[in-house]
Amino acid sequence: MWATFRHELAHMRGRILGWGLGLGLLGAYFSSVFSSFEAQMAQLRQAMEYFPQELFTFFGLDIASLTPYRFLDVKFFSLMPAILGVFAVGAGTAMLARDEEKGLLDLILAHPVSRKALFFGKALAALVAMVLIVALMWAGLVVGMDRTSLQVTPTQMIGPMVSVLAAVVLWWSLGLLLSMLLPSRRMASSAVAFLIVASFFVKGMAELAPDLKGIAKLSPFTYYQGGQAAFSLNVGWIVGLVVPAAAFVLLAWWRFERRDIRVAGEGGWGMALPARMRPARRRPAEARHAV
Repeated sequence: MWATFRHELAHMRGRILGWGLGLGLLGAYFSSVFSSFEAQMAQLRQAMEYFPQELFTFFGLDIASLTPYRFLDVKFFSLMPAILGVFAVGAGTAMLARDEEKGLLDLILAHPVSRKALFFGKALAALVAMVLIVALMWAGLVVGMDRTSLQVTPTQMIGPMVSVLAAVVLWWSLGLLLSMLLPSRRMASSAVAFLIVASFFVKGMAELAPDLKGIAKLSPFTYYQGGQAAFSLNVGWIVGLVVPAAAFVLLAWWRFERRDIRVAGEGGWGMALPARMRPARRRPAEARHAV
């Protein structure tokens, strides 16, 4: 398992640096201009009054109680699960399905490595990669932030990172499970991307339409705390994201242990079409001439 872990982590180092440094620089930029938000807060509130109030309600932003940190929370942290979700979906669906569709997985399993060691070695490497990306993002925020204006310590900033990581791990695990259930990696990626977008909009629309509050409870974004976790991290909500993720990983492992490995390419649904819907077979030329 550890050989698989080291190989997979080394294979992901480019993505770790790319995503981590990119989000770290973005965080450093937002936190470095934080003092300018604070100095222009009155003008910012006045300007926001000209925009549709439903737009701010969608993001859970109350202009009357707007603070510089809350503005940073909406501008940066609220979008992180969706942005990092792109990496998570790609990593989850590619973990095994990519090698399978390339025709490499059956060759790998021909070596003396068990499916269990392969699965958990790759899964552990993906989890470490996500932790490293979030750690680089935290470092960028801490380096760039003005501590006097922000009034948040680097230790407190770990709370939002934990919340981001829990949400991203959930999307990764769901992508991994669907890649084991659906016929292709492409279909699994599309399904998880649809769920991310739908969950995001359901959570936002529930702020506008209270009738959707019940449906919004099923959205992971409801339990994502974002920047507010710097002051009051809700451990129960973190557990509420991590426990389903662990269940998805175990289900994916269970499925991987029992499914047949494709030689290459995408799979099918395994359902036979009715005879009248099947494409007609062309008879050999000799047979047609005989008729």
